[in-house]
Amino acid sequence: MEQTAELVWRKSGRCDTNTCVEVAESGRDIAIRDSKRPDGPTLLFTRAEWDAFVGGVHDGDFQFD
Repeated sequence: MEQTAELVWRKSGRCDTNTCVEVAESGRDIAIRDSKRPDGPTLLFTRAEWDAFVGGVHDGDFQFD
């Protein structure tokens, strides 16, 4: 994985605080971190894992009642 300082991090346009999830592409993988702790741990997912997660979000698989 690239050094996290070299990654281009993005977060939702709906995030108006510094308490958001940030996402960056790292080669073939997707890196995720907490915007409150940019030097904290980073989770790394394969493109297939990320695509499955995003698809689940779009399909409503994570709706909590």
